[in-house]
Amino acid sequence: MRLFVEGIAILAPGLNGWTASRAVLARETHYVPAPLAPPVPALLPAVERRRTGSTVKLALAVGHEALSSTGRRVDSVATVFVSSGNDGDVINEICITLAGPERQVSPTRFHNSVHNAPSGYWSIASHSHHPSTSLCGFDWSFALGLLEAAAQLKIDRHEVLLIAYDMPYPMPFGGIRCVAEPFGTALLLTRDRTPGAVAQLDITMDGHAREISRMDDATLERLRVGNPCARALPLLAALALAQPASVTLERNAGQTISISIRPA
Repeated sequence: MRLFVEGIAILAPGLNGWTASRAVLARETHYVPAPLAPPVPALLPAVERRRTGSTVKLALAVGHEALSSTGRRVDSVATVFVSSGNDGDVINEICITLAGPERQVSPTRFHNSVHNAPSGYWSIASHSHHPSTSLCGFDWSFALGLLEAAAQLKIDRHEVLLIAYDMPYPMPFGGIRCVAEPFGTALLLTRDRTPGAVAQLDITMDGHAREISRMDDATLERLRVGNPCARALPLLAALALAQPASVTLERNAGQTISISIRPA
C-alpha cells in the first residue's frame, strides 16, 4: 500500500513538537528527557476544555499540530484515533467511587471513560462531519492504526489524520499495565502525492515476521518500549532523516509490517 505523509506531530518528554524534535530524531543532537508540560487544547471551547483529561488533551494537541503544519482546516479530514488503552485517571476515579459508600459516578467522568472520547472532543473542537474511527490494539496499536488509515485511503478517502497516544496509568492499574511515559504522535496521510508531501510510504504485510526496528539511542529506545504508541519512533526517526530508509514494526504477536520511506 502506497501513501504519502503531509504533516507530522509529536509530543513526549524531551520531544516537544515536530519542529523541535527533528534534530533529536535525526541524531543531530542528543536526546535529553524533560517533563512534558500538559498541553492546552486551544481548539476546544473553555467549557469543554475544563472537562477534558490528560489523554484527550494529548490527542488533540498532536492532531492539531499535524494539521496546522500543512495549513489545512481542522474540519477537512477523516480521522483514525488509536490508543492501547484509555484514560487511566478517569477509570481509576470511577473505580474508587464505585468501591466507596457513595456510588454516584459523575456523568462527565463516565463519558470521558469511553475509548472514543478523544474522537468526540475532536469533533466538537473542529466541527468536523467527516468519519472518525477509534481503535485499540494493545502493544501494537500504532501499527494497526497505520494499517487502518492506509486501508481507508486505498478504498475511499483522499486524506486521513492518524492520531496515536498513550498516557501512564495511576496505581494500582500502573502496577498491572505499565506505560512509562506519555507519548503522542499524529500523521496527516494522503492517497496521492500533494505539493505539501514530505515523504512516500510503501507498506508491506510481511509473510514471515522480520526483526523489528529499534532506536539507536538507548534513552529513546526505553521510551519506545515503555509506551505502546511510541513504537512509532523508528518511523518518525526515518522521516526526520529525510533519506530513503526501511523500518519494520510489529503489528501483532509474531507478525510485522515493513515500511519503505522515500522523501517526496
